[in-house]
Amino acid sequence: MPLRPRIDHHHSPARRAALAKGCAGLAALCLFGANQSARAAGDGYDWLEPARNTSVAAGQVEVIEFFWYGCPHCYQLEPSMEAWLAEKPEGVVFKRVAPPLNPSWENHARAFYAAEALGVTETLHEPLFEALHKQRRKLRGKDELADFAGSLGIDRDKFRKTMDSFAVQGQLKRAMQLARSYQLEGVPAVAINGKYKTSGSLAGSYPRMMGIVDQLAREELAGGQ
Repeated sequence: MPLRPRIDHHHSPARRAALAKGCAGLAALCLFGANQSARAAGDGYDWLEPARNTSVAAGQVEVIEFFWYGCPHCYQLEPSMEAWLAEKPEGVVFKRVAPPLNPSWENHARAFYAAEALGVTETLHEPLFEALHKQRRKLRGKDELADFAGSLGIDRDKFRKTMDSFAVQGQLKRAMQLARSYQLEGVPAVAINGKYKTSGSLAGSYPRMMGIVDQLAREELAGGQ
């Protein structure tokens, strides 16, 4: 049985209570790769063979976070992820990918890619997580999500139209292709330079998970110089 990542005690009681409720009905997907090898679990990461292709320039290192807005474990990862992003090594290219591994995830993925297309990811990202998990709002439909975006000062109609755009549909397709390439069984998961994959269950906690991401990214940077 994979080790459930602990909830950091500096989080508010309300946030801890929200996270503790878990992914009702979707636990099998919103966990962390229970079928990893003993070696990988001991190391805190899985070594990918063969390595996957990356989309960064020579000398750069790609780090990909796979997530779903509706997953409380992804929400729980955010403080550790944001702390790492504030000090990530120069040369690391960070990307978020929102694959709809379950059909019920699709509208949240559309919202993420619509925000990316409109250049408002930072405006939407944390508030949507907070609304879903701290405020316990049921933002599932496209119109509900567009209304929420509008409440943040984003053009509501443009956002709603972009959710159904050809560009966003293409991003959903690419996200699923990438998820299949990395053989994802759930989220959150982080891939490092196409060679490694880690998760909360492999690492044992989110702070340690991000420590592993940092170490492997730095090793990859050093090896590429």
